Amino acid sequence: MTGGVVFGLTLISALGCGLIAGAFFAFSTFVMQALERLPAPQGIAAMQSINITVINPWFLGAFLGTAAICVLLAGFALVHWQPASPYLVAGSALYLVGSLLVTMICNVPRNNAIAIVDAASASGAAVWAQFLPAWNTWNHVRTIASLLAAGSFTLGITKFLHTP
Repeated sequence: MTGGVVFGLTLISALGCGLIAGAFFAFSTFVMQALERLPAPQGIAAMQSINITVINPWFLGAFLGTAAICVLLAGFALVHWQPASPYLVAGSALYLVGSLLVTMICNVPRNNAIAIVDAASASGAAVWAQFLPAWNTWNHVRTIASLLAAGSFTLGITKFLHTP
């Protein structure tokens, strides 16, 4: 990869991480709080609908596309060490572990569990009561990791701009 391609991919990663951080931030700061204020059957039904509609090319393209670019950047940075490399490796690790891996290990299984409950049942209300705090905690982790990754890639960009 040439310097211009790496610079462009770093910029795209910074923007992608920031975009995903914003989506997670919205859930952390008001979406989940709004769902929690609803009666359990309505909150469950809303979350079930969200979990279906989030599977779309726009969100998945940003979420998984950013992850793919992070893999490329980390590999390049490790093989071709340069002043921006620590920031590219850190940003990639933060996003891949703190956003992608946390999503797969912590949030998706909870989403799958809520997807199969009967929203109107007593057992559904019990699952919902356990779902909210755990899902929110891991969503905060994803938000912070994605934001820190965006910051790291931004610092990497400054190294590109200030390295002769």
